[in-house]
Amino acid sequence: IDVLMLNDEHDKANVNTPCAFLQLSINAFDYNCHVDLIKLLRQEGKLHRLRKARQKMSELFPLTEEIWLDWLKDEIRLTEDESDREKVYELFERAVKDYVCPEIWLEYVQYSIGGMGAQGGIERVRSIFERALTAVGLHMTKGASIWEAYREFEIVILSTVQPPPGSAPSQEQQELLNAQLERIHTLFRRQLAVPLMDMEGTYAEYSDWADDGVPEMVTRQYRRALQQLEKGKPFEEALLVSEPPKLAEYQAYIDFEMKEGDPARVQIIFERALAENCLVPDLWIKYTTYLDRQLKIKDLVLSAHERAVRNCPWTMGLWKSYLLALERHGADHQTVTDVFEKALNAGFIQATDYVEIWQSFLDYLRRRVDFSKGKKWSRELDELRAAFARSLDYLKQDVEERFSESGDLSCTIMQIWARIEALHCKNMQKARELWDSIMTKGNAKHANMWLEYYNLERSYGDASHCRKALHRAVQCTSDYPEHVCDVLLNFERVEGSLEDWDAAVQKTETKINRVKEQRARVAEKEALQARQEEEKAEHRRKAKADKKGQKKSQKVNRTGDKRKADDEYEQEWGEDAELPSKRLRGEDDFGSTATEELMETESGLFGRRAPPRKTEPPGFRKNQRGSSEAPQQPQDVSKEQRIDENCVFVSNLAFNLDDPEGKLRALFQGCGTVQQVRPVFSMNGVFRGYCYVQFEDRLAVPEALKLDRKEVDGRPMYVSPCVDKNKNPDFKVFKYKTAMEKHKIFISGLPYTCTKETLEDLCKQHGTVKAIRLVTNRSGKPKGLAYVEYENEAQASQAVLKMDGSMLENFTLSVAISNPPSRMMEDKGVPSRLLGAAMPRQPQGARGKGRTQISLLPRSLYRQSTPDAKAENGTVSAPHTTETDGVHGGPGTTSPDTQSKSLSNEDFARMLLKK
Repeated sequence: IDVLMLNDEHDKANVNTPCAFLQLSINAFDYNCHVDLIKLLRQEGKLHRLRKARQKMSELFPLTEEIWLDWLKDEIRLTEDESDREKVYELFERAVKDYVCPEIWLEYVQYSIGGMGAQGGIERVRSIFERALTAVGLHMTKGASIWEAYREFEIVILSTVQPPPGSAPSQEQQELLNAQLERIHTLFRRQLAVPLMDMEGTYAEYSDWADDGVPEMVTRQYRRALQQLEKGKPFEEALLVSEPPKLAEYQAYIDFEMKEGDPARVQIIFERALAENCLVPDLWIKYTTYLDRQLKIKDLVLSAHERAVRNCPWTMGLWKSYLLALERHGADHQTVTDVFEKALNAGFIQATDYVEIWQSFLDYLRRRVDFSKGKKWSRELDELRAAFARSLDYLKQDVEERFSESGDLSCTIMQIWARIEALHCKNMQKARELWDSIMTKGNAKHANMWLEYYNLERSYGDASHCRKALHRAVQCTSDYPEHVCDVLLNFERVEGSLEDWDAAVQKTETKINRVKEQRARVAEKEALQARQEEEKAEHRRKAKADKKGQKKSQKVNRTGDKRKADDEYEQEWGEDAELPSKRLRGEDDFGSTATEELMETESGLFGRRAPPRKTEPPGFRKNQRGSSEAPQQPQDVSKEQRIDENCVFVSNLAFNLDDPEGKLRALFQGCGTVQQVRPVFSMNGVFRGYCYVQFEDRLAVPEALKLDRKEVDGRPMYVSPCVDKNKNPDFKVFKYKTAMEKHKIFISGLPYTCTKETLEDLCKQHGTVKAIRLVTNRSGKPKGLAYVEYENEAQASQAVLKMDGSMLENFTLSVAISNPPSRMMEDKGVPSRLLGAAMPRQPQGARGKGRTQISLLPRSLYRQSTPDAKAENGTVSAPHTTETDGVHGGPGTTSPDTQSKSLSNEDFARMLLKK
């Protein structure tokens, strides 16, 4: 890296290239970094370094059509002699193996035509053309270009063998001429038998070119191909109009071709689909399975398997199928071993994947051993035993260190090894040692493990070891002890003596009695816990009922106090005081009091002091009432008349929202007929930011819930079902899962300016994106977090591998499988949010927040605060006073020294003179 950075002044100025090298030195499997490095080197014109970068990337990944074409064109420009041409030929051979791309094949044949003047050049060109037709000649939309290029090449060759005008050809020239004409006729006939776009033009060209007309057999083949073309056109049109990666359209096309049953056409549509969906493991599995079961052509099958594991190395199933295919087609042992070693380094995402790949390789090694000759030793057997030992060490060290588990809880590999030793090698001593090791790994408490060991001893051991195994099973088993005891007794009935029978009966009875005692203790403990929980629940119900009764009594007292004050107020102002009294009690337009509203909503459980009355001149309210009562038609729907099933709760609205009732009514009108909208206000008339919307029909509620998170005046509006939490304390509105979701990824570190469209463009490169959720705070501003849902787990895993640590607008992204933390249950007694609503704010600290986030003063002290109005002592306060005759005071202002007597102007004058 230092050499690259300090090579010349240009590299010193451009830091992008050294940074790319540095990042690749940290993670050589960073696909995007390889692509960026190649682009930078190509821009700088460093062809030697560019060739090395491309070479390194091609060793790790299959290259896309764009990268291959750029590489090939750069190398073609540098070609000077025949030796350089051979290197380009080798590069083309590598390119056509990654994906089936008509453009690369067309570039290949055109380049080969340039070397037709060399010895054997024409035959080499024809050979490449034939391979191109085999690979992409059936491509319905792009295959025609290969056919036409091949035909034009042969027509050019025809012009070279024709004699000059006016001269008769020799016999040798005539034979060459006839052979060349036959080649061109054959190409026309072959092309017209394949369903390709614009077949009509090819047929018309052949009709003009053939002197004797088109043969009848060719015409029949052409019409049959036209019929096939008409069947495939709907699928081609669907691919043409759909957006990449077009997986669903390709799946439908593949199913159609598999029903048609033409293996060549099935292969070409699979290859076309994989060229655009190379990171979909299920598609590779479907393709390789088809090749294994239908075509069974060695080169084709093994090539497909190799490309599959290069594109999706994290998928264990592809490696497993590859190993089986190599064995099925007789690959040499070293090749199979090398593929297995690559599989171990592929980076599987589960511990069980390593167990399965080891099992596949061990099965292969076991099939290599010839047990029929009865030999106790062979090189293959030693290799098998060494592989078993290595697999156990690998799972214990490498896999357990990475996943915190070996992935083989039942010790399946050790069980297979023990059975092979007992069955094929007649080595029961080794089998028993292995089973002893199995039991020490936490399996001794499981009855099925002991019975498996017993069956092994029963089949290949002796009665003595069977008896020992069953006695140990009775002693250690904790899940199904009765079943193990029955097996021991049945065994002694067949094999044992009287002493053995007595010992077995005694042991089983002791075990059964101990199990019964344990179960009785557990049942007693559970019953005690159930009683305690029932007592706690009963205690909570009683406390709740007492608390409710206390609140009702306080409500009655407060109502009585307010009525006394209202009576006194009415005596002074007459009937005009009716409406202010109503406002003082906090009644809203729906007829429910503020106390009821506070009891009903989440943040008003403890009530608040009533706001002070404003004093207006007599007649003011009367005039106001007379002018406003006529147009108003208040909806008389009280809380008792509210139907929760027809209602939704709307929250997180702005406190300064203008006309919340009108706006929400218009917003929810499309969901159904709105019966009422109840915005909740504080005692001083400030909108609290939430409300209730009730519909005439409960069918409108699901439609209203769809408006959840809709933006209203720049804030996301929360819409949830209206549920009485006193009756349903465990009701949860949170609609997202809090457990691991393997088909979803969690992205953090996003720039705050990132939009949903930008994130979708970034994520859909790794699979089909089903949903994206950007996490925002209550004001609607993004938090830099997002959840992205893919179609399956493999796509999500691939996105994590590719996107984790990548950059977006100079922000480093952190990507992981979605595993949200569990949502903690709040205290059901008194939620902390409600406590804060009933208490005054604390003084602010240095960071703008309160010095403490909770109030340390008991709530009862706040609830017992002196009301503003007490009719008993006559101290009715009126902070908002009016000026009368130059003296501050009003009709409702009284002195603490007087009872209910009003002060006159003379009284005030005497007070001033005394002062």
